Amino acid sequence: MIALYLTIFISLILAVIFLVLFLSSVKHGQYEDTYTPSVRMILDDEFGDDEETTENKN
Repeated sequence: MIALYLTIFISLILAVIFLVLFLSSVKHGQYEDTYTPSVRMILDDEFGDDEETTENKN
């Protein structure tokens, strides 16, 4: 029975730690920009293709 209480206690401590870390990341603006990462993938491909074509011409 003591093992059950111990695992509940440890899981509650971990849940509180993850909650504090999540709230800290939200407070510091970690999740504010949701548009740029999706556009960055597209733009990186376009710039990468241009560099390859200029290298092949030389």
